[in-house]
Amino acid sequence: MNSLTARIIILVAIFTIGTSLAIGQQTQKPAAPVGPAIKQIDLEGLKTVLKTDGKPRLINFWATWCDPCREEFPELVKIDAAYKGKIDFISVSLDDLEDIGTTVPKFLHEMKATMPAYLLHASDEDAAIAAITNISSDFHGSLPFTILIKPNGELAYSHAGKIHPDELNAAIAKQLSAGQ
Repeated sequence: MNSLTARIIILVAIFTIGTSLAIGQQTQKPAAPVGPAIKQIDLEGLKTVLKTDGKPRLINFWATWCDPCREEFPELVKIDAAYKGKIDFISVSLDDLEDIGTTVPKFLHEMKATMPAYLLHASDEDAAIAAITNISSDFHGSLPFTILIKPNGELAYSHAGKIHPDELNAAIAKQLSAGQ
């Protein structure tokens, strides 16, 4: 085989491999989204989330950048599983809006969280804090913050900082037994 033939064979092989790789890349499916869908809410959406719908409503305010929030989340996932269908459990992230499709769903996926999740993006942060404070005067903007609202809209439980699972479970059980 002469050198010209060898060069042609090498060029054909390189072309064939390159074309195969390009075709393979074009047929790959896009990566599936990581984690559950997060719904963006504004101040009006927050007010809706704070309203009960015939059941006790547990709301946890958190963010992925908050160490205590991340530390307590596995306990919240357990509580969600234990009371699924008996209470409405909602998580409200206070992360940056650009994290709605990345950091937040990835974290919730890693935690195996299944509760509805929202990301609050309010143009008036003071009004958002006031809306939460109308339910619980314990809220001053620090995270994590967890509230349990009775079916009639009254506050049943409020906790700033990491939850104490036994206390929260007792508050939920009290609401469920009162509703029977």
